[in-house]
Amino acid sequence: MPHRIAKQIFNAIQKSRRILLVPHKNPDGDALGSVASFMQFLRSIEKPHTAFCSSPISDRLNYLPHLEYITNDKRIWDDPSYDLVIVFDSGDLRYAGIADDIAKHRSRLKIINIDHHPTNELFGDLNLVNTSASSTTEILYHFFKYNDITITSEIATCLLTGLITDTDNFTNAATSITSFSISSDLISHGGNLNLIRGWVFQDKSIKALKLWGTVLSRLKKHEDLDIVYTYITQDDLQEHNVNESEAEGLANFLNTIGDGKAGLILKELPDGKTKGSFRTTHDNVDVGAMSMLFGGGGHKKAAGFTIDVPYHEAFAYIFTKLSEEK
Repeated sequence: MPHRIAKQIFNAIQKSRRILLVPHKNPDGDALGSVASFMQFLRSIEKPHTAFCSSPISDRLNYLPHLEYITNDKRIWDDPSYDLVIVFDSGDLRYAGIADDIAKHRSRLKIINIDHHPTNELFGDLNLVNTSASSTTEILYHFFKYNDITITSEIATCLLTGLITDTDNFTNAATSITSFSISSDLISHGGNLNLIRGWVFQDKSIKALKLWGTVLSRLKKHEDLDIVYTYITQDDLQEHNVNESEAEGLANFLNTIGDGKAGLILKELPDGKTKGSFRTTHDNVDVGAMSMLFGGGGHKKAAGFTIDVPYHEAFAYIFTKLSEEK
C-alpha cells in the first residue's frame, strides 16, 4: 500500500468539515462493506458524514451496520457543508452514478478514490488504488492498520464481507495468500464468518431458484467467439415474484460451466437499458478489456457494462462488436 497516500487520506479526513461516502451503483458486498466499515470508523471519531448511493440497495446485506442511513436523495449534493467525498469500489465517477454531481460542485469538493479495479481512471485528488488487491475492503484493511485505527468486530465483519463476496467465497481468481491471511486476522478481530455466509450464500428462496432455472434454460453458445450466454428480463422477475437482488450470483455461476472461454449474462434494466456481466476462468482471456468496448470495465476475469440498447437487440450488438475486434 502507498503509505504516503494512506496518511494523506487520513489527514484529509481529520481536516474535513463533513464527508460524503459513495459506493458504486447497485452496490455489491465489497462496495457496501467498504462504506459500512468507514461509517463505523467515522462514528468512532465523531466526524460528521453521510453515505449516498445513486441506486437502491439490496436487502440481502442488511446485516451490515448503518445501511439504513444511506440516502438516494440527490439534493444532498447541494448542501455546502460537505467538502470531502470518498468513492469506494468504483473505477470511474460514471459507474458511481455521480459524475454530473461532482462536475457541478467540483470547486468545493476534495475527492478521494479507493478502489482495486484495473480500469480505474484515477479520478480523485487522492487515489488509493491497488489493482492487485482482491477487494476494496482488503485495501481498507491496510489503511486502518497503517493509521492505527482499531478494527472492531463490526469493522471486521464489514471488511470480511467484501473479501468473501469479491473472491466468491475464496473460489475465484482474486483469491490469494494475502486474502486468506487478512481474512484470518479479521476473524480473530471478531469478523462473523457464519453470519456473512448465511446472508450471502445461503439466502436462495424457492422462487429465486426457479428464476435461475428459467435463465439457465436459455443458455446458448456463440461458437465463433466461444462465449456462453443467457439473459434475464424484467418479466422474469415479475413472473417469479422476486426482486433483482435474487438474480445475483448467476454471472459467477457461469464460471462453473466447462464450455466456452467466457460467460456473459445480460439483464434488462427497468429503464430499458441492458446490463452485461462477463466472467471467465481462462488466463488468456481479458473480459475487462471486452467490457471496456461497451463503456464498462472491471477485472481481467470479472467485469461488466451497461449499454443503451434493449436486451433483445443487445446480443447482436455485442457479438458484432466483439467479432470486429477479434
